Amino acid sequence: MAAAFGFRLVRYNPQGHRVGDVADLAVRHCEPCKSGVIPLEPDAVTLLMPALHKDWTVAADGKSILRTFAFTAYPQTISFVNAIAEMAEKEGHHPDLTVQYGKVGVLYTTHSIGGLSENDFICAAKIDQL
Repeated sequence: MAAAFGFRLVRYNPQGHRVGDVADLAVRHCEPCKSGVIPLEPDAVTLLMPALHKDWTVAADGKSILRTFAFTAYPQTISFVNAIAEMAEKEGHHPDLTVQYGKVGVLYTTHSIGGLSENDFICAAKIDQL
């Protein structure tokens, strides 16, 4: 009902950290982390994970998300990496990439806060659309 009136659902975790509407992650843009920003709490990560492809996983320590992509040929692998690089530059938020023949590992974490931020989920959702 709220969408009919143009409202956007915004959720907050127990520490008051805003967790945005998961339905629109891929159309949002990253925001620089301000001083004092804390990593997302586990409940916020749980809310955001369903917005991503099911192959994304949360690391055991809860500080990063990872997905591995498979390709049949090396040129496809490199084209995918280049597409990620272009998106990352536009967003100002870069993943850790592992490139192998026919396989790319993508790991997102926000190094400046030592854990996950909404920026990690925004970029992961954008990668899901490549």
